Amino acid sequence: MGHPHFGEVFPCRCRDKEGQGQRTSRLQRYSNLGSLERIRFDNTSQEGRHPDPESRRLFRMAFQAAIAFAESPKGWLIFTGPGGSGKTHLAAAIANRCIERGQTVFFMFVPDFLDHLRGTFAPESPVSYDELFQQLRDAPVLVLDDLGSHSSTPWAQEKLFQVFNHRFNALLPTVITVRGSLQNIEEGIRARIEAEGLSVVHSLGRRHVELLREVGGLQRDMLKQMTFENFKVAGSVKATGEERKTLNLAFETAKSYARSPEGWLLLTGMNGCGKTHLAVAIINERLKREQPAFFAFVPAFLDYLRATFRPDSLTGYDELFEQVKTAPLLVLDDLGSEHSTPWAEEKLYQIIVHRHNARLPTVITINGTSLEPLEKTKPRIHSRLNDTLVQWASITAPDYRDQRPSIRGRLRSNQ
Repeated sequence: MGHPHFGEVFPCRCRDKEGQGQRTSRLQRYSNLGSLERIRFDNTSQEGRHPDPESRRLFRMAFQAAIAFAESPKGWLIFTGPGGSGKTHLAAAIANRCIERGQTVFFMFVPDFLDHLRGTFAPESPVSYDELFQQLRDAPVLVLDDLGSHSSTPWAQEKLFQVFNHRFNALLPTVITVRGSLQNIEEGIRARIEAEGLSVVHSLGRRHVELLREVGGLQRDMLKQMTFENFKVAGSVKATGEERKTLNLAFETAKSYARSPEGWLLLTGMNGCGKTHLAVAIINERLKREQPAFFAFVPAFLDYLRATFRPDSLTGYDELFEQVKTAPLLVLDDLGSEHSTPWAEEKLYQIIVHRHNARLPTVITINGTSLEPLEKTKPRIHSRLNDTLVQWASITAPDYRDQRPSIRGRLRSNQ
């Protein structure tokens, strides 16, 4: 009698322990982590798995930041980088640590969220639109995985902006992973993500330079052989003076472009005129300046892209496609010579539209002296190549590898 807790009910220790287990189970179900429940900080290497020393250093810094955030969720923590760099792994480890501490957390893959949100409008949907949207917007701790990989429609951008804007104003703890660079994110959302004093951004991993150089058929021998220094400006002995002028103009245009790539450069001409040589020489110049570039012989690239769907592929489709789409400088060699399936058409169109809209430096070589065949077979791509963004250098010189004098020249020398 008289004890401050007299008459109150307390669970026994075994019941209290059981209740904690039920709470953890409930939090795990709410978290939407699924198979990612297995990921913990204690079963994750602090160095990551990338062989590159710089990538390991970046992962180690991000790992420490993730642990600190999980112990005391405050502000926004953003992980950027290519596929396979460990962004989702760290985000899932944060979510699982929050659950261990009894913290309510909600994990959502962004494209899935938008699909689920659209699905709530169906009459048979078990969850209402308001319920799902409120759950994401007001989660005590929210993890948004793979921002930027969703279909960028005005509706999707509006919904995501509403989520980000609300959490920004309410200072709600948020973890975001972004594939690639923040520059790919819509401006309104990016302004919230990059807010000084609220967000901390960690870039993980570096793109595989060897993959960037060799994926489309650009081997080391080609890099050594195809430079501006060993380009035959005189062309074939059969070339006329006017034809040599077009070759010289293309050469000077390519050299100027290599120094400061802006806009698009279109090189056209018959087989062997030197357009691929100039395109590779541009890449050589950029690599000398330690600037990344991606060379893709279009038919080989599409074959490689299809191969990424195989279970034993070392490179994921999303990773490769994203690298080509967002490369600081892209060379598409022999566009139009690929096997034109609807799938191939769509992939090329997506790459070209993205780079056209983002004004990303791009070099395209096409076999032939006219764009008319492309207008008939690929009208959507053809329309982009007619934009003022594109600088066109048409080479009319013949195959420069043919150094045999013409019959008329041989007869004259014999006389």
